[in-house]
Amino acid sequence: MKIGILGSGDVAKALAEGFLDHGHEVMIGTRNPTKLADWVSQHPKCWIGGFSDAVKSAELIVLAVKGSAAADALRIAGAQNLAGKTIMDATNPIADTPPTNGVLQFFTGPNESLMERLQGEFSGANFVKTFNSVGSAWMVNPQFKGGKPTMFICGNDEDAKKTVAGILDQFGWETADMGHAEAARAIEPLCILWCIPGFLRNDWTHAFKLLS
Repeated sequence: MKIGILGSGDVAKALAEGFLDHGHEVMIGTRNPTKLADWVSQHPKCWIGGFSDAVKSAELIVLAVKGSAAADALRIAGAQNLAGKTIMDATNPIADTPPTNGVLQFFTGPNESLMERLQGEFSGANFVKTFNSVGSAWMVNPQFKGGKPTMFICGNDEDAKKTVAGILDQFGWETADMGHAEAARAIEPLCILWCIPGFLRNDWTHAFKLLS
């Protein structure tokens, strides 16, 4: 598939490497291409451009920017370029304040989510929440003693979720579909839970597993 990734941080780079390793074509959209100069020299098969460049010809889009910058990134990319496309939303609504006893603060309330805001503004696209509740080091081919970890996803479009589930399978994950966009109200705070051991004990080597 042709993958367009919005973002230039650790998450964007980790997922780009995963897509490249699994034979996909990847273009990263960023406001600052020079930020990726060293990384690109090691990944010559990945193209770099602006936000709109990355999504125009993409079959699948990955949103991997800071949560507070997500809407602006999509506006720059252009709603017309997003229409009808699946967007893997890896963002979290983390506030610009330090954690309290290891607990991050969100700029959303308990009865809303960032993904719902984005889906409401860019209604022509099909958002699927995913990759928001694990560190970038574990996003592709994670290896844990307890077996395959579980990635919780949600979104309003069934075909979009099937596409994302296929990518998750390639990347070594089990998928747990939690339903429509409203479920992002529960999935986004998993980021807070995942980060607590890291902030308190510098333990970042874990993932979630759903058992039945």
